[in-house]
Amino acid sequence: MKPFQYVEVSSVDAAIRALPADASMEKYRREVMLKAGGIDLLDQMKERMLEPDRLVSLRGAEAELRGIKADGGALRIGALTTLAELAKNPLVKERFPALAEAAGSAANPQIRNVATVGGNLCQRPRCWYFRNSEFHCLKKGGDVCFAKEGESQYHAVFGAGPSYIVHPSNLGPAAAAVGAEFHIRGSKGSRVVRGEEFFVLPEVNVMAENVLNADEILTEVRIPDGIRRSAHYEIRDKQVYAWPLVAATSVLMEDGWKVVLGAVAPVPWRARQTETILGSRPITAALAAEAAEAAVVGAAPLRHNQYKLQLIKVAVRRSLMKAAGMEVPA
Repeated sequence: MKPFQYVEVSSVDAAIRALPADASMEKYRREVMLKAGGIDLLDQMKERMLEPDRLVSLRGAEAELRGIKADGGALRIGALTTLAELAKNPLVKERFPALAEAAGSAANPQIRNVATVGGNLCQRPRCWYFRNSEFHCLKKGGDVCFAKEGESQYHAVFGAGPSYIVHPSNLGPAAAAVGAEFHIRGSKGSRVVRGEEFFVLPEVNVMAENVLNADEILTEVRIPDGIRRSAHYEIRDKQVYAWPLVAATSVLMEDGWKVVLGAVAPVPWRARQTETILGSRPITAALAAEAAEAAVVGAAPLRHNQYKLQLIKVAVRRSLMKAAGMEVPA
């Protein structure tokens, strides 16, 4: 690991001042980077994927960035709130169970006690070509996505091209499904990005997975009122310390069902055909099965990930049944 300067700040404003204003994201990753829990960041630094000159720790700004608060019928979640805190919070478990389930499924207990909400939402892809220093892929400024013709078992079946990564966030599908608002602060002021608009497809910006600029910080995630039922369901190779092969979050809003898939696209992916079939109808086993079949419409699997289509159907069906309070097979 390259030597670096470690800086602690006591406020969000101080952290923003420490970032390079008007810099490209590439320059930000070379010169100065923010550290929250540091789970993904330190992995990349150990592999020399990232070699910043300076790390700016946000731990001194916990008073501004950590905690879960009710705001009328809505919920405010600080970006430094840990996944363990989110998973165990009684208010979240009662009113927004999909979020608690998604947070509680990540990695293992040790990591959940350190990893943060903001870090989980903003982590970089886990593609083995992207994480391997021997491959100068599109995500690192190269000319080729090696997964397209190479090993593609864990790659995208929706929304891909020119890069075929899947978004690695456990919280991403749940946050998108519940219509979360992402509160962002930077050197030019504050802004709010709604729902799925926070995440970015490779065709829009192949070098990034979200809309954050180099001088901006995700400070808070706000969950709106109006969620009647929700559930999150993941399928993985093993139950601990593994990223999901497929995930699905199903949410009943005031205007109908919303279903968002995870680990199948470069962004949390709306299953719009499924939502059209569901409308606002009460879930039955037959309706859940019919809606699940529609979830794979438009999929374009690569050579090695055709199996994901069946897993998508299973995850969607079970997340709908779970949200409806029905018995779900083990």
